[in-house]
Amino acid sequence: MPNPIRYTSPGRLAAALLVAALLALAPVLSARAETTLKVIPQASLSVLDPIWTTAYLVRNHGYLIYDTLFALDAQYKVQPQMVDKWTVTEKGLKYTFTLRPGLKFHDGAPVTSRDVIASIKRWEARDLFGQTLASYTQSMDAVSATTFSITLKEPFGLVLDALAKPSSNVPFIMPERVASTDPMKQIQDYTGSGPFIFVKEEFNPGSKSVYRKFTGYVPRKEPPSLLSGGKVAKVDRVEWIYVPDGNTGVAAMNAGEMDYYENPPIDLLSLMRSNPKIKVEVTDPIGTQVVLRPNHLLPPFNNAKVREALYYVLNQQDYLQAIVGDPTLYKVCPAMFICGTPLESKAGSEGLKVDLNKAKQLLKEGGYNGERVVLMDPTDQFIPHNAALVTASLLRKAGMNVEVQAMDWSTMLGRRAKKDPIDQGGWNLLHTWATGADLISPMTHFFVPANCDKAWFGWYCDPKVEELRKQWSRAGDAAQRKQLGEAIQQQVYATGGYYPLGQFVLPTAYNERLSGVIVSPVAIFWNIEKK
Repeated sequence: MPNPIRYTSPGRLAAALLVAALLALAPVLSARAETTLKVIPQASLSVLDPIWTTAYLVRNHGYLIYDTLFALDAQYKVQPQMVDKWTVTEKGLKYTFTLRPGLKFHDGAPVTSRDVIASIKRWEARDLFGQTLASYTQSMDAVSATTFSITLKEPFGLVLDALAKPSSNVPFIMPERVASTDPMKQIQDYTGSGPFIFVKEEFNPGSKSVYRKFTGYVPRKEPPSLLSGGKVAKVDRVEWIYVPDGNTGVAAMNAGEMDYYENPPIDLLSLMRSNPKIKVEVTDPIGTQVVLRPNHLLPPFNNAKVREALYYVLNQQDYLQAIVGDPTLYKVCPAMFICGTPLESKAGSEGLKVDLNKAKQLLKEGGYNGERVVLMDPTDQFIPHNAALVTASLLRKAGMNVEVQAMDWSTMLGRRAKKDPIDQGGWNLLHTWATGADLISPMTHFFVPANCDKAWFGWYCDPKVEELRKQWSRAGDAAQRKQLGEAIQQQVYATGGYYPLGQFVLPTAYNERLSGVIVSPVAIFWNIEKK
């Protein structure tokens, strides 16, 4: 028997059809609602442990997935981040910190004092500022699940500054089981404490990394300010897609296929500036210093005379022209603690100028006799690559036998840790760069510390520099720190610790559909909205 016919009013029919249509479109609408920020990072990501390496790319990765106890605001003042409140005893020997409520790791476990202490200890083992803090520390103790203390052997006024260190290495907070990993080995568990989750199953080393919004993250209520304040994830996903060719990256930006280009080649900026849909801005107003670092362990640069010779060969203007080109973006700056900051100085650089005859004389006095010098050249990074080409040319004019060895950036990051002779994979010279945020203090500077095997790659060793750094850490006022800063710089110049090659700013490009990009020396991706 046929089904009976039932009458449906036009209003009910329209409503039913609308509901059916919405249900059918629900998956599509849900997919469209998810926002993905597509980023071209500065290099290919392969290392994932921001404590094991000082590489900026890995630091940026760390800021996505981890949080910190303290952070710097836009005035470079220390502000609490994971910490809710803290006290200091009258004599300055004991700091007690209480974590703010609601802090969780990506696996849902609460952040505890034990996690924090383990994280600080692992960081201290690798970081120069951390090592200084450790030298003053008598003990770190878990008072309760959310309260911990640091007891000092003697007063050290830079405890909060150390815990708020803004750049490599950053004291990120990890679960205790992860932070217990040998500091000399890389972690394998990427459970974080920050606003985004690292999606390990979508990671393609050297090509693509993906981060998903962590809905369990509780941001601070203050507005974001540099690296402090509320870290609100306003996009659902962040995708880093490495594009090694600059022209391809610019084309992708102009076509709207990518949203954010961290460090586009400077010579291609005009191609994006002419596009009204792309903003090209300097997001790090302090700037960057490019450097040449000799390996102090191996000949010929284990000889002070040979290191001194380089001062009479290298010319900052040559490097800045080759790397940047646009004089509005660079300045000649001999200050190791970077120009435009409280410790800016010319100490130790007076009288240094290009003089090939002087350089050749010093090379001879240092016993150099044409031995092969290995210069590492990461060809996929325009800053150290262009610098390497200039260095090879200048040193050859002085009579040095320079062998430029090409490699990618990730390979150099691994190889720079090798202390072997050059015929066993070692090296003599490398170029890198550092942001001003790392160079404003003898405690955060990569290249000034001279604590031998614990120093940054190149292993600069000078007891006088270390004594001056210790005095600086104890200095009670700005005038005394300025004086000691000049003394440190003078000694580093006198002993050829490293070679500052000029200061410049690196513009960032992003699509106009983005808002909330924070001006910072670190590429950070919270607070960014995508229309």
